[in-house]
Amino acid sequence: MDTVNRAAEKKYNKWIVVLSIIIPLVVAGLFGVNLRKLGFDVEPLSFLPPIYASINGLTALLLVGALLAIKSKNIKLHKTLMTTAIGCSVAFLVMYVAYHMTSDSTPYGGEGAIRTVYFFILISHILLSIVIIPFVLITYVRAITNNFERHKKIARIAFPIWLYVAISGVIIYIMISPYYV
Repeated sequence: MDTVNRAAEKKYNKWIVVLSIIIPLVVAGLFGVNLRKLGFDVEPLSFLPPIYASINGLTALLLVGALLAIKSKNIKLHKTLMTTAIGCSVAFLVMYVAYHMTSDSTPYGGEGAIRTVYFFILISHILLSIVIIPFVLITYVRAITNNFERHKKIARIAFPIWLYVAISGVIIYIMISPYYV
């Protein structure tokens, strides 16, 4: 059975590698594109930050709910919550890129120690949001290929990283929101 699961899993490995590289590169590339500065007549999507911050918060709640569901052996609920968490992360990413393609970046205005705290959280959030991509994809593939023992092993690593990324996204928004124009 394990050989069948690994063979099924192996089909997805190229996609995991490709997506784990392409997603951060595309986001970084698009982050530097401001449609208004390129002459396009688009309205700044300045309403998006509280929405995508809320989606990060919802993702954190979904992750915790999914953990509680699996601990209660409610596999169906766990699967639904995890699939929804992935969908929320994709929605966040689309909105985040759309906002930055239509709006100027907001500089953080805090001073002193809080500035250091902000940038520590921001940098760790960004780096871990890149790191989490292959972990989520591998964990998901192991679940859909019924390789549950290997799924559990990587989920123990993916869960706290993904939860940190979701929660730190909300914290970053709260810290920078007073400086939005």
